Amino acid sequence: MLIAGIDEAGRGPCFGPMTIAISVMDKENEKQLKVAGVKDSKLLLPAKREALIKEVTAHSIEHQILVLEPIEINDLMTQYSLNEIEAMKVAELINNIKSKIDVVYVDSPDAVKGAFEKRIRKYLNKKNQNLKIVAENKADAIYTVVGAASILAKVKRDALIEELCEKYGDFGSGYPSDPKTQKFLEDYVKEKRKLPPFSRIFWKTCTNALNKVDQKRLDNYA
Repeated sequence: MLIAGIDEAGRGPCFGPMTIAISVMDKENEKQLKVAGVKDSKLLLPAKREALIKEVTAHSIEHQILVLEPIEINDLMTQYSLNEIEAMKVAELINNIKSKIDVVYVDSPDAVKGAFEKRIRKYLNKKNQNLKIVAENKADAIYTVVGAASILAKVKRDALIEELCEKYGDFGSGYPSDPKTQKFLEDYVKEKRKLPPFSRIFWKTCTNALNKVDQKRLDNYA
C-alpha cells in the first residue's frame, strides 16, 4: 500500500517563502520512520531534522518540495485566501507525483472538517479525482508520513532563510513574534521607506510597519 503525506513550513511568517512537501512511501516504511524518530518538525531540534531528512529520503519512493516565494504569495493573495492558495499547491504536488498512491494525508489549515479536502479536489487532475484524501488539523503530529513531509519542508525553508539572511542581514526566523524580525523590519522600513523584497505585503506586521512610518511623516507636517 502506497501512502503520501503533505505538509508545509513557513505559512505564518511575514518574511520569506512558504515550502510545501510531499513524501510517498510504502506503509511499512512509515513504521520504520516512526521508530527512527520522525514526527512533526516543530518538535525536533534543527540538528535532529537534518539527521532525519536522510532517513526520510531513503525510505521515500519519491518526494517533492514546492517553494512558494513571497512575490507569488503576494500576487495570489490579491484574489485568493492563503488556505485556497495552499490547496492549489497541495493539488499541484499530488498531480506531479508519478506513483499511484492509495491515500494521501494532509495537514489541514482549515478549522472546518472536510473544507480543505474540498478545496484540494477542485484543483486535482482527472487521474486523481477518486484519490482518498485525509485532511486533518495537526496531521503532522498524527501521521508519521506527514511528519516526514514536515521535515522536508522545514529543512528546505530553513536553508532558504539562511541564504536570505546572508544576503540582507540576520532578520531571524521571519515570524512576526520574533524580536529579531521585528527589529529588522522596523529599521529597514525606517531607512528605506519600503518593505524588504522578501516581505509578504498583506501581513499585518508589514502593513503596520509601513503605516507607522507614514504616520510619522504626517506628524512632521502637522
